[in-house]
Amino acid sequence: MQESLLSFPRQVYHVERLQSYPIKIMQHHEENAYTLIKEMSRIIATGQASSNILLTEIALQLGSKFNSDYCCLIAINDESKNQLISTNWFSEPNLSSLTSEEINLVEKFLANLTLTQTVDNPLTENIATRDDFVHECLPLQLKSLLAISTKFNGLINGAIGLIKFQAYDWDESEKQLLKAIEPSCAIAFDRVVQMQRTTLRQHGRKDDQYQSLIRQLTVLNSSNLELNQMLQLVTTATAESLEVDRGLLILFKYTKPLFNNPKNNPKNNPKNNLKNQIPLPQAKATVVAEWHPERHFSSLEKLENSNLLENSLDRSFILSDCSLCRRMFTDSDKLIILDQTSPNNQQEHPSPLLATEEFSSTLLMSLENQGTILGIVVLQQRLGRHWQPSELNMIELVCAQLSNFIIQSQTLKQVQTLVDERTEQLRRSLEVQARLYERTKLYVAQLQELNELKDEFVGNISDRLRYPLTNMRMSIRNLRLPGVSEERQGKYLDILESECTKEINLINDLLTLQKLESDQESAEYETVDLTARIRQIVTDLHKNMLNSGLTISLDLPEELLQIQTELASLDRILQELLTNACKYSEYGTNIHFQVIYRVTELPDQVMIKVTNIGQGISPTETAYVFDKFRRGKGRWTPGTGLGLALVKSLVQHLHGAIAVESNPIVNSSLSEICFTLTLPQVSVRE
Repeated sequence: MQESLLSFPRQVYHVERLQSYPIKIMQHHEENAYTLIKEMSRIIATGQASSNILLTEIALQLGSKFNSDYCCLIAINDESKNQLISTNWFSEPNLSSLTSEEINLVEKFLANLTLTQTVDNPLTENIATRDDFVHECLPLQLKSLLAISTKFNGLINGAIGLIKFQAYDWDESEKQLLKAIEPSCAIAFDRVVQMQRTTLRQHGRKDDQYQSLIRQLTVLNSSNLELNQMLQLVTTATAESLEVDRGLLILFKYTKPLFNNPKNNPKNNPKNNLKNQIPLPQAKATVVAEWHPERHFSSLEKLENSNLLENSLDRSFILSDCSLCRRMFTDSDKLIILDQTSPNNQQEHPSPLLATEEFSSTLLMSLENQGTILGIVVLQQRLGRHWQPSELNMIELVCAQLSNFIIQSQTLKQVQTLVDERTEQLRRSLEVQARLYERTKLYVAQLQELNELKDEFVGNISDRLRYPLTNMRMSIRNLRLPGVSEERQGKYLDILESECTKEINLINDLLTLQKLESDQESAEYETVDLTARIRQIVTDLHKNMLNSGLTISLDLPEELLQIQTELASLDRILQELLTNACKYSEYGTNIHFQVIYRVTELPDQVMIKVTNIGQGISPTETAYVFDKFRRGKGRWTPGTGLGLALVKSLVQHLHGAIAVESNPIVNSSLSEICFTLTLPQVSVRE
């Protein structure tokens, strides 16, 4: 595993630039070696901040002194030689000569060349003449290499590589200089490794503590502990992980909350700069959890069995009495760090419960949820402390979890109550839904059926509208032809009149049906001679019945029968019933028309029966024979399917009733179909 500390350094150092090669620069070997070793010793002695800076400065010195184009340093992080630390330096004209992938190949080549072969003396390599696999992957810019491996305490701990981008012969003075500074570089590499190991151990310890804290928060979030127990455990775990001397958790109980709405929160109002004029909410602050080494509970059992904590936490103060708490509502930052050395420290007047005078560093972070401040977390250190960003992030995470704990606890009872209520409602709802389920299935089937009826009606009405219009257009075109005789003109005009009458009747039927369904008008009753009207209607239809080979028999009362009804509606009902009987009767059969006057009911009733013989109506068709747009299946008789629907609407308009029966005839495929119309015999006053 290889780790690159710094690649492509862009810094410009004030180092004397030597003349470009091939001019020799090592004329005073001893003096240059002494100067370079002295400079490297200074770098090692003062390089306390960062290991990558230390290696970068050494690479800069080596690359400049040797007047190389590229310097690569590799340090071994352990004795197994499987983890390397590398840094790379380029002369200023060659800062972007190699890509990161090419640099990785160079580092690999240098490690294989020096570390695996234990190069004790400086090695010069003419890369342009190598023909092995590694060389084939190297950049073409690399021409000449001067390299050596470093040893510390008898073990190889790194390698130095100086590379030129042109063909070059390294002289003996340059090799001797590299050999002279090898011990100093070995010391520097060891220092880098030790610094990195120390840093990794520190980060590892902190990471372990933080990971442990996160695991505890996760476990507590899914536990069934009481709120006070959970808050105490979180406070204890946080204080121990951050290694503070005291930890407090303070919650606010509002008597008159002003900032429960984020829009009303002064922190969310950038226009409000008068902090002293901002009213504070009336609230009581209570310490609900505390930790310090003298009162430390390491397990849940100790916490549950201890009464000391419960008694000691009965401490409260008014929110307005603590300046630090007031700042939570007036400052835009939810984090407050109080340092005893701060010049503004004397202006603060915190609550005595915080005991800030006993601690050099005090950190306060608010617990917020949707703009409402639920409380604060207080962490205190007796010695001065600089809080790291990672520590502040961890505290913020803990505060977010605590806010969730508190909100969940406050809403749990309400939720439980609502759950009970909803459960009961759900039980009742399931009972209702069980009853509605079957009804819904029926509704769906009916909707599908109505959709089919709509499609069928659109098709029928389109035909009924298109064919007359087509005949009318053809008649008009023929009338415009030159030389048409008067006889043909008369025929064409008759066709126009007949087809126009059909269109008008169809539209009138639709309008009448719509008007009847909307109950826009009431029936206008008058005295009607029923016997005379029936004879007149039968006479009008006699010609059509003869063409169909049908006969009609009338069964009417002998005495005069008058009825109070609406004449136009009655005529239309009788015409439609007789027309329907003619359409669906078998050829050569008889239509029986019977009128019965019943005086046994209140009020008196007139019953009219129209019976014909034809194809039977199935029980399924009987259920919807009076529906709009319905026509008998398998029957190809022309029509729109509005006749019986119009009859039913007219009968209801007259406050009557109509029914149909289909009775099969014995030893025959035909049936006897009977439509029974019942009308009340009412007076004009009624």
